[in-house]
Amino acid sequence: MRPATSTVESLTLQIDGKDISCRSGETILQVARDNNIDIPTLCFLEGLTVWGGCRLCMVEIAGSPKLHAACATTCAEGMVVSTASPRLKEYRKMIVEMLFAERNHVCAVCVSNGHCELQNMAVKLEIDHVRFPYRFPHLEVDNSHDAMRLDQNRCILCVRCVRVCGEIEGAHTKDVKGRGVLAAIIHDLDQPWGESETCTACGKCVNVCPTGALTHRGTAVGEMTKKAQFLPYLTLMREAKS
Repeated sequence: MRPATSTVESLTLQIDGKDISCRSGETILQVARDNNIDIPTLCFLEGLTVWGGCRLCMVEIAGSPKLHAACATTCAEGMVVSTASPRLKEYRKMIVEMLFAERNHVCAVCVSNGHCELQNMAVKLEIDHVRFPYRFPHLEVDNSHDAMRLDQNRCILCVRCVRVCGEIEGAHTKDVKGRGVLAAIIHDLDQPWGESETCTACGKCVNVCPTGALTHRGTAVGEMTKKAQFLPYLTLMREAKS
């Protein structure tokens, strides 16, 4: 007897007027990127589970009045998707402006200036001012770790750091406390990072952070670069061993 072989269903959908074939189970974001169609994201990172929190990847689907997160929406046969309508462009600009207004993102004195995904997104969306009142919250900077620093003022709560710490490093040091604008990244049972008994000091959280919230200590303005290229490789190796 021949062993049973699994077949992957092929689908056809339309993205921005372009007919595209894909496999069942793939998300709109995956298919769009495979076909060089740009959909902006901040919380999504290849190699980590889907979070769907930043809402920048929202797209329009014909027949549906609401917007859909491309990173978490699987493709369907005959689906007609729009990724860059005037409505979506305005929606994305509003999200990024609100991120800037919610905390204290002062690019001129940030160690990630010029290497920040939030900053790059603002340039990409042609944002030259923020229409919302700044909240100017008083947030802490955790300098207790010997090698790394957490600045809550620049955190956008994408939880990339939480996911990479749990899913890739397996330490589960980081988590989120609070809700809404009061939410914050914590270590273990909300103690100083330098006192954590679970942190391995691997630095993965720093390298996946899209802003200057997580950085290496001793970096000056504009010096902090991130290296997230290790994620797809580590994820592939982990899947190969399972």
